[in-house]
Amino acid sequence: MSQSAFPTAPFYADLALGPEGGEAFWLTTSDGLRIRAGVWPVGEKGTVLLFPGRTEYVEKYGLAAADLQARGYATVAIDWRGQGLADRMLPDRMMGHVTRFQEYQLDVQAVLELARGLGLPEPYYLLSHSMGGAIALRSLMRGIPVKAASFSAPMWGIAMAAWMRPFAQPIAQMSGWFGQAHRFAPSTTGKSYVLEAEFGGNVLTTDPEMWRYMKRQVTARPELALAGPSMGWLHAALVECRDMALAPAPDMPALTALGTSEKVVDTGPVYLRMAGWRNGRLELFQGAEHEVPMETPAHRGRFYDLTAALFDQHR
Repeated sequence: MSQSAFPTAPFYADLALGPEGGEAFWLTTSDGLRIRAGVWPVGEKGTVLLFPGRTEYVEKYGLAAADLQARGYATVAIDWRGQGLADRMLPDRMMGHVTRFQEYQLDVQAVLELARGLGLPEPYYLLSHSMGGAIALRSLMRGIPVKAASFSAPMWGIAMAAWMRPFAQPIAQMSGWFGQAHRFAPSTTGKSYVLEAEFGGNVLTTDPEMWRYMKRQVTARPELALAGPSMGWLHAALVECRDMALAPAPDMPALTALGTSEKVVDTGPVYLRMAGWRNGRLELFQGAEHEVPMETPAHRGRFYDLTAALFDQHR
């Protein structure tokens, strides 16, 4: 299949700061939604399928693509349904929403078809962050054709106050029964965290330059931004985390990176999962916040070195 089979999509290279030759394409999922994928096609060792977190978008991973290309890997990143320039799921564009997490697997299938259609170098590998880590784990359980997987702060549980845990899923489920699934989840708003928060005290990164990189992107292109999730998304996420916790770890070489200052995802399920992952290991990053791949240069370098070393071992 030729490149012409995939319509080109807007791509903000000046904001992404990725390798030369990056571009984006529109993809149509099997349920008829239009999503976007960004491609940096040069890499003699293979291609990394990069699964971003909630609120994220292709351009945010331009520097990641540069780090991966420097280590020999091409990259394809995705705007999940409901975020970035992909079709938004609700009239309020700032609200993240899905009915079931399995819907994201339709996006995964579309990206695989793009990678094959463009003839991106094989083998394929998986790198994911936060919500993308939940989607990636489900993809591995479904047999996605990759050789190894690297996770950053995977969302295998959602951080919340201990007293809320017994009530969170029933309340989120009841919101659907009473027509409230399209309301913002508790403690979230209709404003972008990166646009509203100050660097001091943020929960994403301790690196001021990476903070400016993220803020500059959504300031210049506010259409990329996303705010809080819906009650429906929260229910779907809680159900997915519960169901996957009951399943054994995939038979796949895996690395998970976790900052010791993590405040966004629930770390308990991460420790538990990796303790039982036969050919997986957990690497802690001292003092790092949620976004280890967008942390200080030392943390970033270590993360991409470990990831590339894992991928290199499984060619």
